[in-house]
Amino acid sequence: MALLLAVDAPSLLHRNHHARVGSDLRDLGNRPAWALNGMLRQVIEAVDRFDPDRLVLGFDDRRSSVRTTTYPAYKAGRAEKQPELVDQLDRAAAMLDAAGLHTVTPEGLEADDVSASAAAWAEREGWQCVVITSDRDTFAHLSGTTRVLRLIDGGIHGSPLLDPARLFTMYGVAAEHYLDYAALRGDASDNLPGVAGIGEKSAALLLAGMGSMQEVWADIEHAGGANLVATLDSFAAESGGRRTGAGALRKLTAEGAREQFEFNRAMMTSRDDVDLGLTTGDDSPGRLPLDPDVVARVVGYLGVADTTDLALRVLARSALSNE
Repeated sequence: MALLLAVDAPSLLHRNHHARVGSDLRDLGNRPAWALNGMLRQVIEAVDRFDPDRLVLGFDDRRSSVRTTTYPAYKAGRAEKQPELVDQLDRAAAMLDAAGLHTVTPEGLEADDVSASAAAWAEREGWQCVVITSDRDTFAHLSGTTRVLRLIDGGIHGSPLLDPARLFTMYGVAAEHYLDYAALRGDASDNLPGVAGIGEKSAALLLAGMGSMQEVWADIEHAGGANLVATLDSFAAESGGRRTGAGALRKLTAEGAREQFEFNRAMMTSRDDVDLGLTTGDDSPGRLPLDPDVVARVVGYLGVADTTDLALRVLARSALSNE
């Protein structure tokens, strides 16, 4: 099956900024370039590893945000970005576009909306999709056609490649219920508190026993939570743990609990209808190889010969620049 590779570019830029800031790498114009260089190298390594038929790089709209308009406190509390990181975030998409790569910055939305749309596009077209990100929210996109490379300290080659089965092994949560799990747990980095008293372990146990939160709320509405209590207490009896059913029911029926869950779920749900501009035809954006002269000029401006050589070999499928 053909493969679409979707890259959460801001995620890579943030990670590489913090990992490489000590290098103080500058481009030929003496501007900060360490995050740009690190991100580009990881994109190239991903292309080399997966050999995709299409490549799309998603970016956040840094001028407007639908989610912030809905919830002004969205992502409040995060540390202010360093000026050097902001500078590289602002320049990244233009650099990639100039090299001939395909970037998408959806109006008012985020890179994760591009990833979700890539997963949906691949499923519609009968393709496979691999999403590269360090954001756990992307786990909600896992399916029979989409995998996620969760970028951690091991880089492209040392990070886990997740599919629905591996997600369940790691978290005890089915991929189709991950969004429910995340909404229960909350996300401190986005300033979205979880349902009070429901942590990761209890959320996973709740969903393992009841399936989706739709079933949980239906049980609470129509049976007073009797099935919920019985299911959790049955799990406790089988594992030798303490009975948690009544306590979970109290937390879920506490004032504001369901409202917090529903709000989190709405905020965390990614748009999957972003127009990526992709087609299955030979003239589609996102196809490789790139023009070697353009790659040499644009990537060469970073001033790192090894990165230019790697880009020429993988992205342009050309001879090394120093040959």
